[in-house]
Amino acid sequence: MDFDDTPQEAEFRQVVRDWILANAPDDLLQQFCEAEAARDAGEGAATMLRVSRIWQRRKAEAGWACLAWPVEFGGRGATPIQRVIFDQEEGAYGRLSWLFRVGHHIAGPTLAAFASDAQRRALLPAIASGEKVWCQLFSEPASGSDLAGLRTRAVRDGEDWVVNGQKIWTTVGHIADYGLLLARTDATRPKHKGLTMFFIDMKSEGVEVRPIKDASDTYEFNEVYFTDVRIPDAQRLGEINEGWNVSLTTLMNERLSIGARLMTGVPELLDFAMACEMEDGTLAIDDPQVRSKLATWVTRANGLKYTVYRAVSALSRGERPGPENAIGKIVAASMSQEVAAFALSLQGPMGVVTDGGATGKFAHMLFEAAGKRIAGGTDEIMRNIIAERVLGLPGDIRVDRDVPFNAISSRGR
Repeated sequence: MDFDDTPQEAEFRQVVRDWILANAPDDLLQQFCEAEAARDAGEGAATMLRVSRIWQRRKAEAGWACLAWPVEFGGRGATPIQRVIFDQEEGAYGRLSWLFRVGHHIAGPTLAAFASDAQRRALLPAIASGEKVWCQLFSEPASGSDLAGLRTRAVRDGEDWVVNGQKIWTTVGHIADYGLLLARTDATRPKHKGLTMFFIDMKSEGVEVRPIKDASDTYEFNEVYFTDVRIPDAQRLGEINEGWNVSLTTLMNERLSIGARLMTGVPELLDFAMACEMEDGTLAIDDPQVRSKLATWVTRANGLKYTVYRAVSALSRGERPGPENAIGKIVAASMSQEVAAFALSLQGPMGVVTDGGATGKFAHMLFEAAGKRIAGGTDEIMRNIIAERVLGLPGDIRVDRDVPFNAISSRGR
């Protein structure tokens, strides 16, 4: 495969480069990074959202937001390859879209596939421009990595559904306007068969959001409680009790997004090794063991990059992201953790410092990577997906596959 730009792609890249050069949001990025470093769930989060919206709105007005989406939904009608080119040229400024990633890469594709045309026209442009922030209400404290074991209930009441339960690890839930909600609507069916997907206004009566301070000292995650929350049936996505099939679109896009955008730490480690002085006065980059580690990770990082390109090629053919995207997610998350741990070991006692600079960057990366190995499905779930759905190996033993959910023992949950 030829990975060089075609003449048309090179021309498009130059147009993107010129626009970003003329509109580079250096001041906004600085404000974002300073607010992020403050680790403040209140004023800091508000500042991050404010400056992010300025850049996202600027992109939307110029036609650079969610490029692959149709124009009527706030996009540009661009090809997946053009979207990749824009992401490459946007570079570090892409951090300013971080708060919108659930909407752009997870909720948006799900709405595009299952919402009504009127809902798509009303909701997608606001997602693309950053006007509305979305979250994903999937994980629960009693389910672990078994998403289909969720217990949040939605009971039909006329034209509404009444929801009670709890979600956890809800990214940006504290600033979200809407959320994708997967709930159990029939406990008499096997656990994968009695789920239904909705979208919900996070300001609805009965929704309570409690921020969680994580190991990296940030407030990215949240607990969300539902107490008699009413959702109109018009906000249901897909058929009743077929929410698992809807969630597959959500999860595949999530794993593609995580694998494609997660920092591996390899470029940062290379720069650090070229400047880090060892005890004998030599540079870390001159140590054979360090060079061997770097060679391994550079090879892996390149493999990850081309695996993502393969997924992009599938998207360009109009295909839905498939199970092979679990490869990128599991490789990127585990590699960033390994790279960060190795960088901290090179720093010796200074590795415990977490405030700014290269040292703080790797410490933050180490803590963050642990969470990324869980987000979008644990390593164990990813390996099962790869084994069964990519390699065609025999399926794992699942004794509760055909058992009604209300007959599954909850002991130990």
